[in-house]
Amino acid sequence: MTDGRSEQDALRVADFDYDLPAEAIAQAPARPRDASRLMVLDRGTGDVGHHRFRDLPDLLRPDDLLVLNDTRVIAAALTARRATGGRIKGCFLRPLADGAWEVLLSGRGRLRQGETLTVVDADDRPHAALCLESRGEGGVWTVRPAEAVDPLALLEAVGRPPLPPYIRRTRQDPRTAADRADYQTVYARADGAVAAPTAGLHFTDRVLDRLAARGVERTVVTLHVGLGTFQPVRAERPADHRMHEEFLEVPAEAAEAVTRARRDGRRVVAVGTTTVRALESVVRDDGTVRPGREWTDLFIYPPYDFRVVGAMVTNFHLPRTTLLMMVSAFAGRERVLAAYREAVRHGYRFYSYGDAMLIG
Repeated sequence: MTDGRSEQDALRVADFDYDLPAEAIAQAPARPRDASRLMVLDRGTGDVGHHRFRDLPDLLRPDDLLVLNDTRVIAAALTARRATGGRIKGCFLRPLADGAWEVLLSGRGRLRQGETLTVVDADDRPHAALCLESRGEGGVWTVRPAEAVDPLALLEAVGRPPLPPYIRRTRQDPRTAADRADYQTVYARADGAVAAPTAGLHFTDRVLDRLAARGVERTVVTLHVGLGTFQPVRAERPADHRMHEEFLEVPAEAAEAVTRARRDGRRVVAVGTTTVRALESVVRDDGTVRPGREWTDLFIYPPYDFRVVGAMVTNFHLPRTTLLMMVSAFAGRERVLAAYREAVRHGYRFYSYGDAMLIG
C-alpha cells in the first residue's frame, strides 16, 4: 500500500476531467431558487438519489449543525480604458495594506508596468486612474489608484457582478440588475467576495425556516471567495499547485457551535467548498475549532482526512479545478465522477447557476 503522500504525488490534474455538453452549463438560476435539483450522494456506498433543493430539510438530520458562508459578493467586475483607447476587462480582488490593489486584468495587447488605465462606467465616463505597478502570476496585477479612492464605493458605482466566463452576457443583454440579486445568497452579510459561494444560492427564506422548524441548528462563518477558489490549476500535478490566500473569519459563537456539535457526536454540514475550507483551516489538534480572523491557503485534494465536516452541500464543479478535487477528497474521486456522469444523463444543470449535491 502507498501512504497519503505517495497517493498525492501520483495524482494528475487530468484525473479530475470529465465530459460535459455545453447546453448543461446553466446561464440563469432556477426560479424559485429552491426549485433547483438536488442530487444526494452517499459517500459510503456511492448510492445516488434525486430530489429538489426544497427537500433539503427532510434530508438532513434534526440534530445536524448547518454552517453557512455569509460573505457578500461585491460588484468586482470592471472595465478600464488604455491611453490607446483599447478596452481591458478587470476583476478587483482585494485591497493591500499600503493602499494598492490586486486586480485581475485581461485584454488585447501586452500591459506594461507603469502604464495607467482609466476605470470607466457603462457610458464610458471616467471614474478613476490606476497605475500598473507589478505583474504577478495568471494576469494578477498590483495597481495603485492615482488618487485615494474607496474601492468598494468605486465598484458600487461602476462595477458589475463578477460572473464566471461560462455565464454568457452581452452588451445588448447584460442582465446586470438580475445578476446583482441572483449572484448573491439570501443571507449574504459581509462584503468582500469576488465570486459567489454558489452552494448557498439555492437557499430561500422558506427553506431556512423549514430547517429551523426541523431542529437543524445553524451558524455562519465568513470566507471571502477570491482567486484561491477559482484560480485554474496550471500544474500537471495537484501537489505542485499553490493556492492563493483567502480571508476567513470564524466568530466565537460559530467556533463554539461546531466544537459542541463534534463533542456531542452530531454532524457538521458545510454549505459549500468555501465553508469546508474555512472550517478545516481552523481545527485544532484536539478537534476543537478556534475562532478568529486569518488568511488561509489550504488546498484540499485526495487523500485528505476531514477533521470537522461530516456532510457537504455543493454545486457541480468545473473539470480540473480545486473545487472538484476537494469534493473528490470528501467522497472519493471515482464515486464523484460517476455521480457527475449520472447527473449529465439525468439533465442536471452545472456550475454556478446550476443544481446542487448533498454528500453525506
